[in-house]
Amino acid sequence: MTSYDTIIIGGGHNGLVAAAMLAKSGRSTVCIEASDRFGGGAVTREFHPGFRVSGLAHLLNRLAPEVERALGLDLSRLGGRLASTVALGADGEAVMLDGAYGERLRGVSDAEAGKFAELRTLLLSQAGILKRFQSRRPPMPGKFAVADIVDFGLAGLLLIRHGRDFGRDFARMLLMNVADVLDEHLTDDRLKGLLAFDATLGVHLGPRSPTSLMGLYYRLAGESLGAAGGQIVPKGGMGAVTDLLVAAAKSHGADLRSGARVSRILTSSDGVTGVELADGARLVAPVVVSAIHPGVALGGLLSPGEVDTGLSTAIRKIRSKGDAAKLHLALDRIPDFTGMARQDLSGRLVIAPSINQVERAFNPAKYGEFSPEPVMEIVLPSVSDPTMAPGGKASLSAVIQFAPYALKQGWETGRAAFLDRVLDRLEAHAPGLKSSVLAAELLVPPDIEQIYAMPGGHWHHVELQVDQMLFNRPAYGASGYDTPVSGLFLASAGSHPGGGISGLPGYNAARHILSKGGVR
Repeated sequence: MTSYDTIIIGGGHNGLVAAAMLAKSGRSTVCIEASDRFGGGAVTREFHPGFRVSGLAHLLNRLAPEVERALGLDLSRLGGRLASTVALGADGEAVMLDGAYGERLRGVSDAEAGKFAELRTLLLSQAGILKRFQSRRPPMPGKFAVADIVDFGLAGLLLIRHGRDFGRDFARMLLMNVADVLDEHLTDDRLKGLLAFDATLGVHLGPRSPTSLMGLYYRLAGESLGAAGGQIVPKGGMGAVTDLLVAAAKSHGADLRSGARVSRILTSSDGVTGVELADGARLVAPVVVSAIHPGVALGGLLSPGEVDTGLSTAIRKIRSKGDAAKLHLALDRIPDFTGMARQDLSGRLVIAPSINQVERAFNPAKYGEFSPEPVMEIVLPSVSDPTMAPGGKASLSAVIQFAPYALKQGWETGRAAFLDRVLDRLEAHAPGLKSSVLAAELLVPPDIEQIYAMPGGHWHHVELQVDQMLFNRPAYGASGYDTPVSGLFLASAGSHPGGGISGLPGYNAARHILSKGGVR
């Protein structure tokens, strides 16, 4: 048996962040990954000879600056400028958002640009209030710490500084649906469709669902290159981000083991004692950190009886069935999107022409059906990084809503029909694209579940809605990174604050463990 101070289960980006943080503190740390490569969904892969794409997430828009500073990450290797967003309209006319989430607009009237600027400032300010609570352990009911009081006080001061009207609007808007907010401020359907799409991306909500504005706050609480709301298409794909984290973990002395599957978390009457691998080998440690789906850690790797009935029931009832699919296309040429110049293809393109379009796309998912007119986010990574496709050709990556995990007709029969609908939507905005397809790969939630070990195929592990956030994430009794088992901690996207390539669950969990001092 090999002994460590800390064992990390799962080598996704959160597991790597936790491993690097704990190793940096001087603790002997091992990070164990079941697959043959680290990164989880944040990988770059060749899906067709010569064509490379990011596995799941394909934009970097929320890697926390706290993580960057703590691990000394050099993000300049990923690209030096913010990516634009193009909101494609139903009539072929597009709106271009340049800078960090539309600091500058092209394709709208001066009056609409002014309205958008006012709304953008308001939403970024409101998201900034909530952001204060993301890079630390969530406040726990009845257990307020000094840091909680400080953060609540600072949040209050920010509200006061912005003025009475700001505080009133924040209290009024916090749990609103995003459609009502957008209708109050904007008139351009393309802008409203874009923000409605961003608010509901990756969650089981439509823009007219109560609390859907929260998803837009979550999106705007992220940043890139120091700019709130900013995004980059990383050079080399998301695997380049993982490479930085792997290098950081190794530089601090973490032991990284891929191709090793944990079959059991070992415990005694005092708490965890280590893990057992699928090959029978045992690793010993007084601290085990699970950076995999919380349902697997608490419901599958622990022996029966380690978690009480109430928490076991709550864990089983966690909503974690995904609604997003991922499309990869190998194209024999760079596509021409109607009304767009070639230089505008280096960022992201969104097909969500209106609020009503996003709502209609969501409606079938409520009944286990895919969207006949799906909405989607597209990137063409080879436009800005020629290494992602052979010369003169192009790779395309798209996140598509809505594709329910439990499709009524089953994905074996529904996959081809859904792919046809998606390609038709692309063809409508990029005539000739279908005839240029050399290969297509469509990953629906069951595929994502199998390939990336994400039960339910949900990118956030746990549905990111108000009732499954903060001290209820993933469930009360296993929140704040603690579990009922002494020495066992959670650090995946299923923990606070949630999914996306932020590194915050791993960062916060590591800081929480270190704050406890001793290993027990």
